[in-house]
Amino acid sequence: MISTVEHPELTVCKLGTNLDNLLEQPEGQRILSCIQCGTCAGTCPYGDYMEYSPRKIIAMLRRGMIDEVLQSDSMLKCVACYSCMIKCPRGIKLSDVLLPLVKEQTLIRAKEMPAELQHSLQNTLRYGNPMGESSRKRAAWTAKSKAPVPIMSEIKRPVDVLWFVECYTSFYNRGQDNSCAVARLFNALGIDFAILGNEEKCAGDCGQLTWESGLFETLTDYNMVIFKKYKFNKIVTGDPHAFNAFRIRYPMYGFDYEVWHTTPFLAEYVDKLKPKLKKPLNLTVTYHDSCCIGRRAGFYDEGRTLLKAIPGVKIVEMVHNRMNSICCGGGGGGMWLDTYFKQKDMERLSERRVKEAIATGADVLAVSCPYEIYRFEDALKTIPHEKPMVVRDVVELLAESLVEE
Repeated sequence: MISTVEHPELTVCKLGTNLDNLLEQPEGQRILSCIQCGTCAGTCPYGDYMEYSPRKIIAMLRRGMIDEVLQSDSMLKCVACYSCMIKCPRGIKLSDVLLPLVKEQTLIRAKEMPAELQHSLQNTLRYGNPMGESSRKRAAWTAKSKAPVPIMSEIKRPVDVLWFVECYTSFYNRGQDNSCAVARLFNALGIDFAILGNEEKCAGDCGQLTWESGLFETLTDYNMVIFKKYKFNKIVTGDPHAFNAFRIRYPMYGFDYEVWHTTPFLAEYVDKLKPKLKKPLNLTVTYHDSCCIGRRAGFYDEGRTLLKAIPGVKIVEMVHNRMNSICCGGGGGGMWLDTYFKQKDMERLSERRVKEAIATGADVLAVSCPYEIYRFEDALKTIPHEKPMVVRDVVELLAESLVEE
């Protein structure tokens, strides 16, 4: 079984760390070991638009000139894709430690935050989701599900899997397709699961990675209380950003549950699932590696394993794949910064990625993140292509091929 829980002291700094005391901690000392090779700047998808790349930020930190960096909007252009971190020859935790701290301090000094981002963060604080939807509607999607979806407060018993559905897959119609597919697959596999329903709130990973550490802590405190209210063995979520938060940040708040993303979780059941996948899809599929479950967690083969289990599916690869995959641009708050990026004449990363997908000649661009559904579907509307292409989550393709007995 693959372990998906990390020791937090190996990846992040202690609570209360800021730029003033960062260098007193082990990870801060590692940051000072930067050899100024420029790999981080070269691999950053938006590095060309930054006044201060990660390499320059470290150089300014060494010289005691960090205030100049904090006056820049460079960190607004960081989409937390982990490219710089995974390729750093010194193993510096840029995306986990340094860049979020710089973002937070930049916010404190900022005269104005992009309206779309500010609105989403305010909604998340007030309603527990970035869309501003009522929490009473969070479980309404279950009425659309053809498979039973137990809710913890209603069944009043321990379960093996607490399924953390998250926001986009709860409130938006397109995201609910994902949730209905997961419900079918869990039931077909005999998974003992339940959801939190209306008690669930956003896990808050993008709050942590978009300057708003206070928002993240508010959500974490709430979610930890809810988790302790019920008994379960593991958490499974289809949102890589929630998965990211649970495995890296939440342990600092007492979180010690086993945590999985649905793609690697279902890959563990592929031998049991494959005989149930009886409907051939006859599709050519190209798979996009999510930043959080790919570069950050190392799950590259699992999505492809599931796709190969579907009869009639042929997989073709994009030029940039696995650890070199191009980010969709939705992480680190990028989901709500498209207007800002447009004003800066910046190319949308989702459009850059879709161009590669179109070049493969695939029928389907398969993903493992709810953010990517919206970003890539929008990009396909603006990028010319002769052959039709659709965006589908891996779980949606599995459910389409599934034939229940």
